[in-house]
Amino acid sequence: MNIVGNPNVGKSTLMNLLVGERISIATFKAQTTRHRIMGILNTEDMQICFSDTPGVLKPNYKLQESMLNFSESALQDADVLLYVTDMVETPDKNADFLEKVSKMDVPVLLLINKIDLSNQQELTKRVEAWHAALPKAEIIPVSALCKFNVDTVLKRIKELLPDSPPYFDKDQWTDKPARFFVSEIIREKILLYYDKEVPYAVEVVVEQFKESEKMIRIRAVINVERESQKGIIIGHQGVALKKVSTEARKALERFFDKPVYLETYVKVDKNWRSSDKELKNFGYNLD
Repeated sequence: MNIVGNPNVGKSTLMNLLVGERISIATFKAQTTRHRIMGILNTEDMQICFSDTPGVLKPNYKLQESMLNFSESALQDADVLLYVTDMVETPDKNADFLEKVSKMDVPVLLLINKIDLSNQQELTKRVEAWHAALPKAEIIPVSALCKFNVDTVLKRIKELLPDSPPYFDKDQWTDKPARFFVSEIIREKILLYYDKEVPYAVEVVVEQFKESEKMIRIRAVINVERESQKGIIIGHQGVALKKVSTEARKALERFFDKPVYLETYVKVDKNWRSSDKELKNFGYNLD
């Protein structure tokens, strides 16, 4: 069950609701999701594997090429595809990707999100436009914010998914390790706290993750591309970095349900977003 769509339409929020766990970070900024992230829903008689993907965009540098690769790979191995749009965008955005979706043989559920921001007349126009663009898709209006029709989507997914043995243990809810979620939570706080280009030039690497019975000790490096960005992240007398680290620590303690000791450092890794070597080191897909 793969989730695709353009940036900032609510894919991550919807996946978190469908899985019932906060797996993907979600902010109001586009390009929040950079990786393909799996969330696993286990019930007594079923296991559904959801895959959240980066927003589809025309790449301007190698990092965005990797993000597009993650999105396009989701078209190749889906049993059911969730294509998420909203009440703002129109079908002519990223027409190349939409054409690939139109040629898929698997069921496509087209979710029009954020209907709470519009009215019935506008929704009818959107439904007609999307039906013309993807005539084989089943269209379901939803509001992730209001949790409207999310149960309907889940019910339809269960009806459409083919029978197969479970891939994962019943107590597993993602395919990502703990370190991945540490880096994502820190990056989420940076996205929320800083403006303009700075948060997009950031990659967080967890250098140490030591868990004891009573506490988790974490050391993380915030990589930026330029010295000026390093100064902005740290802030005057370290105030900005301290605030981000405090907010990240609180979120990590909620996530792991355990006290966390978090150390953060800032390092300049010049032009890492355009470096094949660095992107591979950071776990991005360049194939």
